[in-house]
Amino acid sequence: MNILLVDDETLELDQLEYIMKPHFPNWTFYKAQDASIALQIAGKINISLAFLDIQMPGKSGLELAKELKKNYTMDIIMVTAYQSFEYAQSALRIGVNDYLTKPIVETELLGLLEKYRKWISQNDSIQEVLRIIREEYNEKLSLSIVANRIHLNATYLSRKFYEEVGIGFADYLNAYRLEMAKKILLEHKELSMAVVSEKAGFNSQHYFSSMFKKQNGITPSEYRVNPKKAKGFGI
Repeated sequence: MNILLVDDETLELDQLEYIMKPHFPNWTFYKAQDASIALQIAGKINISLAFLDIQMPGKSGLELAKELKKNYTMDIIMVTAYQSFEYAQSALRIGVNDYLTKPIVETELLGLLEKYRKWISQNDSIQEVLRIIREEYNEKLSLSIVANRIHLNATYLSRKFYEEVGIGFADYLNAYRLEMAKKILLEHKELSMAVVSEKAGFNSQHYFSSMFKKQNGITPSEYRVNPKKAKGFGI
């Protein structure tokens, strides 16, 4: 899971990472010393949880939180040395999830993170499934195969995948394969439809062509000639 740490003090950033990393070794930490750098990171990386210092030069932590909440899906914890009712009201209106006061106390930080532990575990599992699909879409994949690889019950994974992603595993896999097929069709015009189908992860050219037309409104051959005719579907 990707964590964003934002504070204009380098020592504060390092302390947060130092406390959390041993307890959550699979997390990836991104650090920024101002709002502009934080927004650049958020624009490139799928951040799940952000720790924002309220008092920063330039754009404040509250202003940054508002922008992050507006444009991205993430939980936000405000870090502040000021226990102000006004700050709390502003944070609630923005949708900030929690507060942490300075100086940072390890037991308080870890206690705060306990409520996220279950959600974090589930989120990490789904992110791993998405990674497998994106890296191995052209291999033989099924819900049961992936569930076995990440040591989860297939029925449980199916339910959690739908809850987190908003689409079923098989539908997502097919949609992703079709998006990759579009890329292959345009970048490798010398390949036959049978080869394109195989490279995109489909074991039947007929099924591939049928799904492609259903998804895009045109056949793979028509898409190769004029991709702008496709109604499109993006992952």
